[in-house]
Amino acid sequence: MRQFTTVSILLAGLLAGCSSPSEDAAKAQKSAYEAQEEVARQRLKLVEQYQSCIKEAEGDKSKEEACQSFLNAAEALK
Repeated sequence: MRQFTTVSILLAGLLAGCSSPSEDAAKAQKSAYEAQEEVARQRLKLVEQYQSCIKEAEGDKSKEEACQSFLNAAEALK
């Protein structure tokens, strides 16, 4: 009888420590949102760098072409 009680307590403790599938899904969803948010921030930063680069180029076509790399990188993050 004593062994049954001990085993029951251990099993109850193990089951209580396990997370449910819904908790796992919520954590995964949160991680996905955070990753999407980081990508959006990076894209915005690249677009801002592109705009700044274009302003500094002041119509110089070769410099504007060099700025295109910022815009291409932002597009690649879509």
